[in-house]
Amino acid sequence: MEGKVYQAGEDYEKEFSPRDYLDTFYNFDSGPVAEREIIKFSLQNLHQTFSVGGIRGDVLIDIGTGPTIYQLLSACEVFQEIIVADYTPQNLQELQKWLKKEPGAYDWSSMVKHVCELEGDRSRWQEKEAKLRRTVTHVLKCDVTKTPPLGSAQVPLADCVLTFLAMECACLDVETYRAALRRLADLLKPGGHLVTMVTLCFQHYMVGPKKFSGVYLEKETVEKALQDAGCQVLKCNCVPLKYSQAFCEGLCFIIARKGPSA
Repeated sequence: MEGKVYQAGEDYEKEFSPRDYLDTFYNFDSGPVAEREIIKFSLQNLHQTFSVGGIRGDVLIDIGTGPTIYQLLSACEVFQEIIVADYTPQNLQELQKWLKKEPGAYDWSSMVKHVCELEGDRSRWQEKEAKLRRTVTHVLKCDVTKTPPLGSAQVPLADCVLTFLAMECACLDVETYRAALRRLADLLKPGGHLVTMVTLCFQHYMVGPKKFSGVYLEKETVEKALQDAGCQVLKCNCVPLKYSQAFCEGLCFIIARKGPSA
């Protein structure tokens, strides 16, 4: 339907195309300059967080993984186990294609090489891909608007919960977002870290010909939601980078730590 705007929930199951999404936002070699700069910003912050910054442990849970693996390329070197989860079945299917090295899987090699270059050895990109495939132990369905977000899946408390450019799409309003962050904090061990990237002042984005909406978040709203979820904000790196295929005002990379008794 011309002009239709799709929202969180069933619209994603019915209308979201993982391959259109990947082609639009993750074409690292020949995609739009704006998208490439955002990918570089993301990978640099993740490298600083995990490779340099010392956030490590046994278990990392990635909520709202989507069909992507770039956000796990640094973390797979410092966590024993990574659990990935998404709401949309077709995203999980696309993800499994890459994890199982199936024909037609998306080619992430350019980003993998870029991360290896950040780490000092571009030549070990195939080793890194193999390491990530070994480290991902579970691929789960999640719904951050429900308690618990991982349903009946039995998972250990995490040393780190990662959620990248997902929560603003999964939540229809600020109260739903605040409640969802509390659920994510519940997945953490005391003292564990919540690492997130948020699209600021987000209104909608295009996936192929389809427009998807989300919740409008300002930096202060995100910080307050994290604090109310029992987390202390340790780092907040906001930049005015904007997508060519999304209506927003910038991006914010945030690291928060759950309190000892939260």
